[in-house]
Amino acid sequence: MSEQNSVWKSYRFPIILIIAIAIGCVLGSVMGKDALVLKPLGDIFVNAMFMVVVPLVFTTICSAVASMSSMERLGKVMKYLVLVFAVTGAIAAVLMLIAVTVFPPASGATIQLQLPEEIKAFSTADQVVKAFTTDDFVGLLSRRAMLPLILFTIFFGFCLQSLGERGRALGRGIAVAADAMLQMVRYLMYYAPIGLAAYFAALVGDYGPQLLGAYFRSMVVYHVVTFAYFIIAFTIYSWWGTDGRGVRTFWGRIIPPAIMALGSGSSTATLPLNLEAANGMGIPRDISEIVLPIGATAHMEGSCLSGILKISFLFGIFGLPFSGFGTMATAVAVAVLSGVVLSGIPGGGLVGEMLIVSLYGFPPEAFPIIATIGFLVDPAATMVNATGDTCSALMISRLVEGKDWFAKAIAEKSEEAA
Repeated sequence: MSEQNSVWKSYRFPIILIIAIAIGCVLGSVMGKDALVLKPLGDIFVNAMFMVVVPLVFTTICSAVASMSSMERLGKVMKYLVLVFAVTGAIAAVLMLIAVTVFPPASGATIQLQLPEEIKAFSTADQVVKAFTTDDFVGLLSRRAMLPLILFTIFFGFCLQSLGERGRALGRGIAVAADAMLQMVRYLMYYAPIGLAAYFAALVGDYGPQLLGAYFRSMVVYHVVTFAYFIIAFTIYSWWGTDGRGVRTFWGRIIPPAIMALGSGSSTATLPLNLEAANGMGIPRDISEIVLPIGATAHMEGSCLSGILKISFLFGIFGLPFSGFGTMATAVAVAVLSGVVLSGIPGGGLVGEMLIVSLYGFPPEAFPIIATIGFLVDPAATMVNATGDTCSALMISRLVEGKDWFAKAIAEKSEEAA
């Protein structure tokens, strides 16, 4: 009985969330479009999570940077962050590339469109500028400016540390504010079962009928590859990141954030739970509080997977050959690029979809075609995106702290518990 109580205590929250999502799916299937009446209940929960995101990102990153033992350590963390994010994104893109080559997602599609004679080039220069900067400080106070906020916060934290003791004093105050924001999130999570049930009911009721024909084939290909990647790749990554000792710990902690990401469709909204899970895994806070907020915006393995799917789908319906080293190498590069510019919010994939259409010179009619795919794959993609952030933090911890870091972290937690 005690063992059963222990299992229930450990997995009570994810079990409740799974039951709530299942109820939402059933309601959506039965009610159809009428299930949209429940959407406000889901929106309340997601909006509440968004409400705390900006102050949470600022306080966690700022306190982490300000409390770094040295700028050398910060530089080391950022160096490995870029490396891990790029490599894992490329691996995900290549795996999907293999899948769509064997199982073309647009095979048998009846959509007939013609490429126009003159294609107006879509300039991404302004998009890049807007992705990394804002023209006013007020613009930083929006979840739509996550990258500018992150860059500002890192710079601000660096400036605090450069002030010495005066800066560290303010940094300690900001750390308290970060803890307060995390506590607010814990209270908001009491509403999660109701919010996620309503959100899934509306999602299934609205988009369920669109899973037909070529779209259905695309969904099968995507979800098989994505869930296989979710289980296999993250098991391998967590094994390597913890020197083979933390796979069980990783999966024991990551389920609640993964379900939250699946239900909300937002890496950003999942960030609070990811931070809590990372702490439970023993990941150093100065690493998790930098890697996870940045990863919520700039590390999208699930979006790299969907990027290849969308490119292959467009090539198929336009009757263009999706073959050759140059074509495939470009597709991987574009998928990784689109995964980086995506914002961690529901529907944020529209930016990446616009990038895909413009870089390949497809006509405007191509945009809603892949946007539909984007909406349908968003939950699973976000689940991989958010989980990949925490898994990357494990690997970065090994690169920064050494391969024995996990054993030391577990030993420290055992001493604290004793």
